[in-house]
Amino acid sequence: MLNALGLLKERRFLPLFVTQFLGAFNDNLFKTSMVYFATYQVFNDPKIEQSFNALATGLAILPFFLFSALSGQLADTTDKAKIIRIVKTAEILIMLLGATGLMVARGGFVTIGLGLMLGAVLCLGVHSAFFGPIKYAILPQHLKAHEVLAGTGLVEAATYLAILLGTIFAGLLSIEGAAIMGLCVAAVGWLTGRMVPPAPREGAVLSINYNPFTASWRLINATMHIPRLFLAICAISFFWTIGAVLIIIFPPLVKNILTADQVVSSTVTALFSIGIAIGSVVINTLLKGKVSAKFAPASVIAMGAMVLVFSLMVRAWPQAPAGTLYDWVSFFLLPRAIPLVLVLMAIAVTGGMFVVPLYTFLTTTVTKDQTARTVAANNVVNSGAMVIGALAVEGASALGVTPDNMLFVVAGMCLISAWLAQKLHLACD
Repeated sequence: MLNALGLLKERRFLPLFVTQFLGAFNDNLFKTSMVYFATYQVFNDPKIEQSFNALATGLAILPFFLFSALSGQLADTTDKAKIIRIVKTAEILIMLLGATGLMVARGGFVTIGLGLMLGAVLCLGVHSAFFGPIKYAILPQHLKAHEVLAGTGLVEAATYLAILLGTIFAGLLSIEGAAIMGLCVAAVGWLTGRMVPPAPREGAVLSINYNPFTASWRLINATMHIPRLFLAICAISFFWTIGAVLIIIFPPLVKNILTADQVVSSTVTALFSIGIAIGSVVINTLLKGKVSAKFAPASVIAMGAMVLVFSLMVRAWPQAPAGTLYDWVSFFLLPRAIPLVLVLMAIAVTGGMFVVPLYTFLTTTVTKDQTARTVAANNVVNSGAMVIGALAVEGASALGVTPDNMLFVVAGMCLISAWLAQKLHLACD
């Protein structure tokens, strides 16, 4: 079997790899810069901070629910490389909007700036909704059958490494620096997107349904009747609901419970991303290229156990003196800091090991002319589940549920994911 990293030498894979890496980096750089600005410089109330993060997450996810069906249809009936070029052009315009919002808010017009930034987050969600099905559906066209798992693992690893770097830069750059970098990265992504080899339609021409609701229903109905696709999509959806909850509660948790500053939040989130990338590569090595869910139940159970440990650790965390936050040095000088980070990385590694094989099921179970629609159906269900997760966090915040208590909910959800993964393993392996 071709070594997974060997694909990075291939023209049929490298431009797509770099393009999606840059897109994920930019998306995370902008959203994290906005969240940090709101959390550390605008709001001073844990409930409001968590609610704002939930709103931003919901706006980022909503386009997946509305437009994934359309994007899947277009990708299966149009050259996927052409769509990539279109969405990467749109990204430049979106980053102009986002950069304007950052600068306006930095100049003192906070409400207007936050409105523009939230608008950019919504547009980035539309951008990702149209790019998302392609980055997985194009792999079976450009790669050999035994390379698809390796390619999927690399795409996942690159995505989380991009999140890592985007998070680090968001924590280190000024608002002006984040705005400039976002525009530059969008321009480079536009160039690499033009290098992706053609991936033309392989099946019959589709009659496009532009109604987002009927199109989504028909897409899901046409996909979910296949047992292992149904189980894979349900398991992935539960996993990303867990992810949505963690994304929302993490910045307020770091600020208000770990009492650490923005740089610490950026660093810890970055280390979490490294863990997911490691898990994405490790599972490919364990499975040796075979598409299988045999390690998924144990992986997500281990993830849930580590979430419980993490919750117990943050409850016993020594608070910084009143009115202050730990900086990077003082935080990592604490005796409990390294164990806390190792537990967090264990959560990430096991999460990466869980989700990568499930994505591979989506692209290898159906014919090549249906892969984009299958991934799109998954995105519709995922986004609906994540919006529910965001609304649940919003409601929990209103009821006074703190981030450390929300971690218990996350641990329980891991058990449901394990049950779904076990059913998938028994049905397919």
